[in-house]
Amino acid sequence: MITALELGLIYAIVALGVYLTFRILNFPDLTVDGSFTSGAATAAILIVNGVNPFLATGAAFVVGALAGLITGLLHTKGNINGLLAGILTMIGLYSINLRIMGGANIPLLGEDTTISLLRQFAGSGWTSVLVLVAVALVFKIILDWFLHTDAGLALQATGDNEQMIRSFAVSTDRMKITGLMLSNGLVGLAGAVVAQHQGFADIGMGIGLILVGLASVIVGQAIFGTRVVIQATMAVVLGAVIYRLAIQLALNAGLNPNDMKLMSAILVIAALLLPQWDGFRKFSARRRRGRSALHAAAEATLTKDANIDGKKVS
Repeated sequence: MITALELGLIYAIVALGVYLTFRILNFPDLTVDGSFTSGAATAAILIVNGVNPFLATGAAFVVGALAGLITGLLHTKGNINGLLAGILTMIGLYSINLRIMGGANIPLLGEDTTISLLRQFAGSGWTSVLVLVAVALVFKIILDWFLHTDAGLALQATGDNEQMIRSFAVSTDRMKITGLMLSNGLVGLAGAVVAQHQGFADIGMGIGLILVGLASVIVGQAIFGTRVVIQATMAVVLGAVIYRLAIQLALNAGLNPNDMKLMSAILVIAALLLPQWDGFRKFSARRRRGRSALHAAAEATLTKDANIDGKKVS
């Protein structure tokens, strides 16, 4: 269970990256399957050659961002369909990743990594989970802050109404490239940490990752809602943890590990179909009414207290 929680918190960074493209930019980016492995390969080869693991992890972010830049340029400057641009970059990255690693995998056993240093500092129990919770929340808070800056608001507007924001002299091409770079940078960084957690980087570790990210985003937001950005990003983080716990419970129940991708697909399908179910709609509406009533009661109480204080003062 501890391992599932740790992986869920690491994959929460992937989910935040997928949230940027899938929800904010409304862009179906498949680059993440390749940029995840690129981040892992970059960090692994640097660590094996004696580079500080934190610097190696930072380099993984840069490499992932470069992968997003390629997809962005293909889409915006090359006028290639966004889905196809991501697929082309992903396919090209397969060969590049093999070049980076010099083979199909790189073992990290016996090397100093961010995870081994975490184990030395916090052990392998709940303390390490709390450290990873703090790390995931830091990335969530940074993303929340960015999305409330002028650039972040322009990024959101690009995904909502591209023609409208272009009329305000905002370069939507630049916004798309920025979003893709940040998204794949986060994915590459998460790939580096996952490689250090499992003790090796492998050429196939990113296959189907987009499904993991989408499952985290869709499941989390279906359960916890998406009213505001802060709530939406928290839902994404919690969705990643819930997804990993669901996978762990399924494996403990005897599920064949070869069926994990199938289970991921079923989870995404269920999360997409659930909001269309009448019972779920009624439950969501009831929950919204209850929340609105609670807020109204709180405001009424505050107003009453203010009136009483005003009479006392007078």
